[in-house]
Amino acid sequence: MAAFDRTIPPGGEGKITLTVNTKGYEGNTHKTAVVYTNDPKMARFTLGVRAFVQVPVFVSPPYVILQGNADREISRNVKITARLEKPLVIKPEKFNLEGKIDYEIAEIEKGRSYSIRFTSIPGNPGMFVGFLNLKTNYEEMPIIKIRIRARLTQGKTKQGK
Repeated sequence: MAAFDRTIPPGGEGKITLTVNTKGYEGNTHKTAVVYTNDPKMARFTLGVRAFVQVPVFVSPPYVILQGNADREISRNVKITARLEKPLVIKPEKFNLEGKIDYEIAEIEKGRSYSIRFTSIPGNPGMFVGFLNLKTNYEEMPIIKIRIRARLTQGKTKQGK
């Protein structure tokens, strides 16, 4: 979002303020804004903002994609890492793919990191979109939402057999 002085006298100065919403970003981030003017020598120019965004809890990957044969188990792991000094505690809050996808939470390093294994349940073909919400003890990030997409196709059968 940008805020700026609308009128600047010739030879004068103006102020441009850029605001960047960093929700959903982690690590090095670069955003730009194009500024248009009525100055024939500089009709437009680009402003850049660089930042290092550090979140209280790092989720990698931030979403899960399960794709393949519905007759087989397909699994993906998500790692959750605490970025604050205090121990992290997570608990399942809401999961909307019961009966289609299973998940298992394992604590890797006490109060620091967790692994969540998502696994398709064999025999459930279809396309599913859902999520797992985890409640945390961090005020800075009380809910972790992991989005899940699954595309599970029926296996091919041999004709006449």
